[in-house]
Amino acid sequence: MELLKVIGIKKTYTTRFGGNQVQALKGVTFTVEAGEFIAIMGESGSGKTTLLNILAALDKPTAGQVILEGRELSGIKDKELAAFRRNNLGFVFQEFNLLDTFSIRDNILLPLVLGGKSVAEMKKRLIPVVQSLGIEGILDKFPYEVSGGEKQRTAVARALITNPKLILADEPTGALDSHSSDELLRTFARINESGQTILMVTHSVNAASSARRVLFIRDGVIFHQIYRGDATREQFYQKISDTLTMLRTGGERK
Repeated sequence: MELLKVIGIKKTYTTRFGGNQVQALKGVTFTVEAGEFIAIMGESGSGKTTLLNILAALDKPTAGQVILEGRELSGIKDKELAAFRRNNLGFVFQEFNLLDTFSIRDNILLPLVLGGKSVAEMKKRLIPVVQSLGIEGILDKFPYEVSGGEKQRTAVARALITNPKLILADEPTGALDSHSSDELLRTFARINESGQTILMVTHSVNAASSARRVLFIRDGVIFHQIYRGDATREQFYQKISDTLTMLRTGGERK
């Protein structure tokens, strides 16, 4: 079932001085099926972060459409956007974006508090999420008291607690050591296997190799895509590396 449709997305910025225009996205089109795990890769300046911000309804495209389960994001009124994001999208950021004055428990529950959920409903949702991520023992601690890996698993729990249609992850392994990165990627693979749709922006070949499909963006367009299929993660890693080499040396689309 088609969950997300991106049609001809363009984004043009006008520079602060001189009025010059920079075209960050030049017509991006792709679809995401429910239950997919997709990585988006590209060089710095390729437009991948701009694209993620538009998909997250944090920015609006100059042209084109983003449609989530039949609803066009540009048609949502500004006063409704926060509630729409909270109810439909889960976010996992490179720098965790946790509140240091909130406990781990309160950080995870924050979206439900903002959504006006009852205490009983919050307790009902909290336990299975934290148990699945192995962080039930740190709920009373604060972010500055736990490791980077535990912070990121807290961020994943916060993203999952609302039962989102789509998780958007922006360089989620960027601030983690190799052990914590591998642990997070195993977590993503596990929740994807349970049916959760994930769209992850990353520059890491290791992170991308945990996905089932990789989209490569270059100069503001989707240049190429590859599927994992029946390949092992190690084989997919090599395929991604070969594709990145092709992009960097100006190779043609396959």
